[in-house]
Amino acid sequence: MPKKIKRNWFVPKERAMTDFDKRILAYQNRGKLVPKPQLIKTPEQIEGIRRSGVINTGVLDLVEEKICAGMSTAEIDRLVYDYTVAHGAIPAPLNYEGFPKSVCTSINEVVCHGIPSEDEILEEGDIINVDVSTILNGYFSDASRMFIVGGHSTPEKERLVKVAKECLDIGAQAAKPWGFIGDIGKAIARHAHRNGYTVVRDLCGHGVGNAFHEDPDVDHYDTHHDGMLIVPGMVFTIEPMINMGTWEVFIDEEDEWTVVTEDELPSAQWEHTFLVTEEGLEILTH
Repeated sequence: MPKKIKRNWFVPKERAMTDFDKRILAYQNRGKLVPKPQLIKTPEQIEGIRRSGVINTGVLDLVEEKICAGMSTAEIDRLVYDYTVAHGAIPAPLNYEGFPKSVCTSINEVVCHGIPSEDEILEEGDIINVDVSTILNGYFSDASRMFIVGGHSTPEKERLVKVAKECLDIGAQAAKPWGFIGDIGKAIARHAHRNGYTVVRDLCGHGVGNAFHEDPDVDHYDTHHDGMLIVPGMVFTIEPMINMGTWEVFIDEEDEWTVVTEDELPSAQWEHTFLVTEEGLEILTH
């Protein structure tokens, strides 16, 4: 029996078919997974996401300026909330599916979704991921950075942070217009494994812009599948989580949010929101 084609792309009867439509339909007719039309952002939507990204970047710049040993992760949360609201925006994580804070702060062996706390005090040499998401006038942006508290850590942790950033950059280079989402994970996994690291498989990047999480899922490991066709106008995050030990993780049973490496060895992650253009990817967050 022939493989059933998932027909995501369609041309409304009220408009003529364009060369852009024909190109996507050609992939669809070959059995490839293509985006639905609503995943292709309009110029107005792109501008809205871009403006949201400016505030998101400003938040991370402020954290980079202020972060230091002796501060609590709750202080980071207050910085994020105050800056975001002062600029007319909303922290997207706050109350999202019950998440209680405005930012995720993930230290050392915490992979992601760490909840800020007055009791969690940063120490010299800690590595921490600060993950910020912003809503401005209904448009979403999402990015994270790694920080080395005090500027120095162990050589092993510093190398992990460096290679994790390289994985993000390499993943972005692999994301070509009219290529496939699966190319991203293949490139990231290759670089991580060459450096002796593993890639978390339980979490992924995602479409973003009109909502916090949209299609497509962006896996950061080699799934051995093409995945969705990458088309100009799509907006998604790439956010590889790179582990020093096993790729396996668990969720803290007490808060039901914090994701930790199974062997409790360090993890590092960087993230950007990207716009696909005909030339490649444009970073909407820094």
